[in-house]
Amino acid sequence: QVQLVESGGGLVQAGGSLRLSCAASGLTFSTYTMGWFRQAPGKERDFVAGIAWAGGGTDYADTVKGRFTISRDNAKKTLYLQMNSLNSEDTAVYYCAAKRFTATRKPSEYGYWGQGTQVTVSS
Repeated sequence: QVQLVESGGGLVQAGGSLRLSCAASGLTFSTYTMGWFRQAPGKERDFVAGIAWAGGGTDYADTVKGRFTISRDNAKKTLYLQMNSLNSEDTAVYYCAAKRFTATRKPSEYGYWGQGTQVTVSS
Protein backbone atom coordinates (compact mmCIF):
# COMPACT_ATOMS: atom_id res chain seq x y z
CA GLN A 1 0.00 0.00 0.00
CA VAL A 2 1.01 3.63 -0.35
CA GLN A 3 3.11 5.02 2.48
CA LEU A 4 4.46 8.51 2.97
CA VAL A 5 6.84 8.99 5.88
CA GLU A 6 7.99 12.45 6.90
CA SER A 7 11.14 13.18 8.86
CA GLY A 8 13.38 16.10 9.74
CA GLY A 9 11.12 18.09 12.03
CA GLY A 10 12.24 19.41 15.38
CA LEU A 11 12.86 22.45 17.52
CA VAL A 12 14.73 25.37 15.97
CA GLN A 13 15.35 28.97 16.93
CA ALA A 14 13.82 31.80 14.96
CA GLY A 15 15.95 32.56 11.93
CA GLY A 16 17.15 28.99 11.69
CA SER A 17 16.66 26.30 9.06
CA LEU A 18 15.29 22.79 8.79
CA ARG A 19 15.01 20.32 5.94
CA LEU A 20 12.03 18.01 5.86
CA SER A 21 11.99 14.77 3.90
CA CYS A 22 9.11 12.57 2.81
CA ALA A 23 9.94 9.02 1.74
CA ALA A 24 7.32 7.45 -0.50
CA SER A 25 6.62 3.80 -1.20
CA GLY A 26 3.89 1.78 -2.88
CA LEU A 27 3.35 4.25 -5.72
CA THR A 28 4.98 5.29 -8.99
CA PHE A 29 6.40 8.41 -7.40
CA SER A 30 7.32 10.17 -10.63
CA THR A 31 3.67 10.25 -11.74
CA TYR A 32 2.40 11.95 -8.60
CA THR A 33 2.10 15.61 -7.81
CA MET A 34 3.42 16.15 -4.30
CA GLY A 35 2.62 18.76 -1.72
CA TRP A 36 3.56 19.98 1.71
CA PHE A 37 0.85 21.18 4.06
CA ARG A 38 0.91 22.33 7.65
CA GLN A 39 -1.53 22.52 10.51
CA ALA A 40 -1.14 24.59 13.64
CA PRO A 41 -3.21 23.85 16.77
CA GLY A 42 -6.81 24.97 16.34
CA LYS A 43 -6.30 25.89 12.68
CA GLU A 44 -7.09 24.35 9.33
CA ARG A 45 -4.57 22.42 7.31
CA ASP A 46 -2.92 24.90 4.93
CA PHE A 47 -1.05 24.51 1.69
CA VAL A 48 2.66 25.29 1.96
CA ALA A 49 4.25 24.18 -1.31
CA GLY A 50 3.66 21.86 -4.22
CA ILE A 51 5.69 20.29 -7.00
CA ALA A 52 4.19 18.87 -10.17
CA TRP A 53 4.72 15.34 -11.39
CA ALA A 54 5.72 16.44 -14.87
CA GLY A 55 8.38 19.06 -15.33
CA GLY A 56 8.68 19.69 -11.63
CA GLY A 57 6.89 23.03 -11.66
CA THR A 58 6.58 24.50 -8.16
CA ASP A 59 4.04 26.55 -6.28
CA TYR A 60 4.34 28.27 -2.90
CA ALA A 61 2.03 29.89 -0.42
CA ASP A 62 2.73 33.61 -0.13
CA THR A 63 3.69 33.14 3.52
CA VAL A 64 6.68 30.96 2.64
CA LYS A 65 7.70 32.21 -0.79
CA GLY A 66 11.37 33.11 -0.85
CA ARG A 67 12.09 31.20 2.36
CA PHE A 68 11.05 27.62 1.58
CA THR A 69 12.10 25.43 -1.35
CA ILE A 70 10.33 22.25 -2.40
CA SER A 71 12.17 19.63 -4.43
CA ARG A 72 11.91 15.99 -5.33
CA ASP A 73 14.23 13.12 -6.19
CA ASN A 74 12.23 10.69 -8.29
CA ALA A 75 14.99 8.08 -8.25
CA LYS A 76 14.93 8.05 -4.44
CA LYS A 77 11.15 8.50 -4.26
CA THR A 78 11.70 11.33 -1.83
CA LEU A 79 10.19 14.78 -1.43
CA TYR A 80 12.01 17.60 0.37
CA LEU A 81 11.19 20.93 1.91
CA GLN A 82 14.08 23.22 2.72
CA MET A 83 12.90 25.82 5.24
CA ASN A 84 15.01 28.90 5.91
CA SER A 85 14.48 32.04 7.99
CA LEU A 86 11.97 30.25 10.16
CA ASN A 87 9.73 32.25 12.47
CA SER A 88 7.22 31.39 15.17
CA GLU A 89 4.34 31.44 12.68
CA ASP A 90 5.91 28.44 10.93
CA THR A 91 5.29 26.29 14.02
CA ALA A 92 2.98 23.45 12.98
CA VAL A 93 2.75 19.81 12.10
CA TYR A 94 3.98 19.43 8.53
CA TYR A 95 2.45 16.81 6.24
CA CYS A 96 3.42 15.58 2.83
CA ALA A 97 0.70 14.48 0.44
CA ALA A 98 0.40 12.88 -2.98
CA LYS A 99 -2.12 13.03 -5.79
CA ARG A 100 -2.21 11.97 -9.39
CA PHE A 101 -1.41 14.46 -12.11
CA THR A 102 -2.84 17.97 -11.81
CA ALA A 103 -1.35 20.22 -9.16
CA THR A 104 -3.69 21.89 -6.69
CA ARG A 105 -3.58 23.68 -3.36
CA LYS A 106 -6.70 21.96 -2.05
CA PRO A 107 -5.98 19.38 0.68
CA SER A 108 -9.19 17.51 -0.14
CA GLU A 109 -7.85 16.59 -3.57
CA TYR A 110 -4.81 14.76 -2.22
CA GLY A 111 -5.44 11.07 -1.76
CA TYR A 112 -2.43 10.04 0.26
CA TRP A 113 -0.99 11.60 3.40
CA GLY A 114 1.90 11.05 5.75
CA GLN A 115 1.61 11.01 9.50
CA GLY A 116 3.20 14.44 9.91
CA THR A 117 6.30 15.81 11.56
CA GLN A 118 6.32 18.55 14.19
CA VAL A 119 8.21 21.77 13.55
CA THR A 120 8.53 24.14 16.48
CA VAL A 121 10.20 27.52 16.11
CA SER A 122 11.21 29.27 19.31
CA SER A 123 11.45 33.04 19.41
